[in-house]
Amino acid sequence: MTKANRAMLIGSIGAGKSTLTNALLERKIAAVKTQSLQYQDWIVDTPGEYTENPLFYKNIMATALEVTHILFLQDATKQKTIFPPGFSMGFNKLPIGVVTKSDAATAHIKQATAQLRRAVPKGPIVITSSVTGQGLAEIRELVKCSSLEEMQEAMKAVPGDVVIFH
Repeated sequence: MTKANRAMLIGSIGAGKSTLTNALLERKIAAVKTQSLQYQDWIVDTPGEYTENPLFYKNIMATALEVTHILFLQDATKQKTIFPPGFSMGFNKLPIGVVTKSDAATAHIKQATAQLRRAVPKGPIVITSSVTGQGLAEIRELVKCSSLEEMQEAMKAVPGDVVIFH
């Protein structure tokens, strides 16, 4: 990963931000509840409260100034989403929708993908599992890209059950 590109992970409490961070960085440590911004290599892990409570949106906006990409995480085992429609359009950063926990018995991947598509109307959605490793290489590749067009080209050969591009 180039040092120039950095990604911020946002999503609800328990969406899998810290687990995904550890998986992307190939760390074999248990995730713990993030209490404050965590800068780890090319990733900025945020507390779920920053996204769940609009009073903390200013923290997300300020942190977005330090990154090139924002990963919007949707837990496939949850029925609701915390992202308002078009949420990614409020940031001048490259968006990546991420469905987490796709390997769970109670995962609803189609619903999670639809929820992310409303929040992230342009860009890729990656179906991931931090347990099996699905989608991790694709996220790493997407964060290396510097435009939506470059992201789309990089994902051209990836199966549609891993990356969906709109």
